Amino acid sequence: MNIGEAARQSGVSAKMIRYYEQTGLIPPAQRTDSGYRDYSEKDVHMLGFVRRARDLGFSVEVIGELLGLWTDETRKSADVRQLAQGHLETLRRKIEELEAMSNTLETLIDACSGDHRPDCPIIADLEKKDDQDASRAPKPRPGAVGQVRTLPR
Repeated sequence: MNIGEAARQSGVSAKMIRYYEQTGLIPPAQRTDSGYRDYSEKDVHMLGFVRRARDLGFSVEVIGELLGLWTDETRKSADVRQLAQGHLETLRRKIEELEAMSNTLETLIDACSGDHRPDCPIIADLEKKDDQDASRAPKPRPGAVGQVRTLPR
């Protein structure tokens, strides 16, 4: 089948299929006499594997390792588990970082009056230098908008 049909059946765009071939993640497709890529059902199955791994957020590098394990009939499930566990830990760290960003933005938005005045705690927080944090920032004046915490870097 051609690349368009392989893309449709696998759920991976033709552009990504070409990228995966170019980077060596998947082997290059066979070519027809006229030079067009020619994909087999096995190729489409592999592309589906890659798509599912990408849907779970695995990096291209780790997907390469997973593909190697997938095709290795002597693999140890412990090796697969280790890759998945490492990825899960990465996802959990990212979730914590996103929650911290969300909380900070929510605090900043709540502190912003959103009126016609130029004073804005969102802008004030964004202009802080990297080495400046809420604990060393000037204390707010009575009646002024309070300081907000910044995200860890």
